[in-house]
Amino acid sequence: MLLPRTNIEQKLSKLRSKEFDPSTWKTQIQEIFRRDERHEKQIIQNLDTKAERVGNTFDFDQLETSKIYHLNQIQKICIDYRLRFLDSRYFKGKLPASAISAIKELENKHQTTLKGFKIVAPSKLFKLENADDPLLFAPMGNDYFYLVHKWGNDLHPLRKTMMWFFKSFENLIFLTFLVSLLLTFMIPDGLFSKENSTSEFIMIFFFMFKSVAAVVLFYGFALGKNFNTAIWNSKYFNA
Repeated sequence: MLLPRTNIEQKLSKLRSKEFDPSTWKTQIQEIFRRDERHEKQIIQNLDTKAERVGNTFDFDQLETSKIYHLNQIQKICIDYRLRFLDSRYFKGKLPASAISAIKELENKHQTTLKGFKIVAPSKLFKLENADDPLLFAPMGNDYFYLVHKWGNDLHPLRKTMMWFFKSFENLIFLTFLVSLLLTFMIPDGLFSKENSTSEFIMIFFFMFKSVAAVVLFYGFALGKNFNTAIWNSKYFNA
């Protein structure tokens, strides 16, 4: 006698009937989806709302140590790479579904509601008030933050080097010096006199330096630019 073939769908249906009441199964599913939708709406509202709370309640046994950062560490990275560390409500980009899922998973795991989210990202990704790699953090208290989610593309490998010149006034002067020196070397020989001399080179250099410095100052004041150390946690465009 041949054994009957196994119908996986029937087996699956029997297993479901053992665990759930078939007559209310549809209603249970609808309630699960409604609850999940309410949860997601609450998360989005918390992301767009300024929270007075400075820390969230976490189950430390469930935390990943590698995702805990101190404010000083975040500040140094923001200054080195010219990034901002601001409330999530200023973020003008659309949060990906993976970020919302990460928040829901974290809240379910720790049985809490997370608030006071912060994001590390370049200035262009924030809606800044006028006066390429976001990281979403939740405050833990005592200036510690927990990394909830990371998305987007990594920063350009030379961004730290390029942004070094904008860390301080001294660094900007050094950049102005280098640009002026390069422009001086680009002046053709004999353009101002028949003979080249050190004094002529120095005079041309000083002229170039003043010109470049004037352009830098005009650009800085006209567009309201500031140094990395001043803008890393400022919500103002021209901080």
